[in-house]
Amino acid sequence: MPNIKSAKKALKQNLRKRKVNLKTKNKMRKIIKDLNSLSRKLEKSTEKITDESIKEIQNGLKMAYKTIDKTAKKKIIKKNTASRKKSALAKKVNALEKKQKK
Repeated sequence: MPNIKSAKKALKQNLRKRKVNLKTKNKMRKIIKDLNSLSRKLEKSTEKITDESIKEIQNGLKMAYKTIDKTAKKKIIKKNTASRKKSALAKKVNALEKKQKK
């Protein structure tokens, strides 16, 4: 526990920032998880992939990009980590679009 007044204040600030950062990071993780589960569901389905489901996935991808970029801008995650996550999601969506065209 800090003894100096400025150190006590810094500790409070760090705890507040940590709470906000975790909230943002968890939101990003949830959106990515939802998008991944939706794409897995479509990959495993035996039915043909419809245009509506592709649009739904593309909207999810836009939301994921937006949240990933925001977390990277706030320096909660590193820039290259954000790029890697976006690339992986884009590959999955592109694979589904190719599957839909066949």
